[in-house]
Amino acid sequence: MDLPEHETLTLPGGPTRVRWRRNARARRISLRIDPTEGMVVVTLPPRAAKRAGTALLMTHAGWVSDRLAQLPIAIRFADGETISYCGAPTPIRHVPRARGGAWLADGALHVTGAPEFLCRRVTDFLRTEARRRFTERVVIKTALASLRARRVIVKDTRSRWGSCAPDGTIALCWRLVMAPDFVQDYVVAHEVAHLRHMNHGSRFWDLVEELTPHTEAAMAWLRTDGASLQRITA
Repeated sequence: MDLPEHETLTLPGGPTRVRWRRNARARRISLRIDPTEGMVVVTLPPRAAKRAGTALLMTHAGWVSDRLAQLPIAIRFADGETISYCGAPTPIRHVPRARGGAWLADGALHVTGAPEFLCRRVTDFLRTEARRRFTERVVIKTALASLRARRVIVKDTRSRWGSCAPDGTIALCWRLVMAPDFVQDYVVAHEVAHLRHMNHGSRFWDLVEELTPHTEAAMAWLRTDGASLQRITA
């Protein structure tokens, strides 16, 4: 039977949005919270029935409701909203009659054009800044470690902040450009270290420590504040 992509179920904590996924590589049913959409994702192995996923969801309904309730308030890019750029509070200022797309000036992000294009222009600006900043930092880190990345790409990932493919491609979540500089430094160092060690063994962590002094502080920040980046609707 085909799975619905989305549906709303009534849990003890109230109506809850659910996304169903079937994964050919999954060996067991799993639950995770999607902070961007504010919903729970249920992943099923190929042969698992939806009712088994529903049963697991109901068993852990308290955990799901608690995690969803703890999510930061969702923010949409809009005139007057304050976002974070490299950790600094940055208000969005809509200047429809001006030209230039989007730019930073006087501690604010100025955005031109019609109101319906504002969200996309803010997103495009941040993605461009993320690509520029992260690429520069990857170049610095790889030089320190005598390594070479094949390329650097930015993505809108939901479950991890970065990845390193076997071919040397480093992918980083563009939303990290809103995090403090020391967090960006750590995530880039983490992925650069994977160019040499495709695991999380002791030698991997030794290399991370050589590349950044911010590991503990950045990991703590991501645990406590990382969800706030995912709650921004771009």
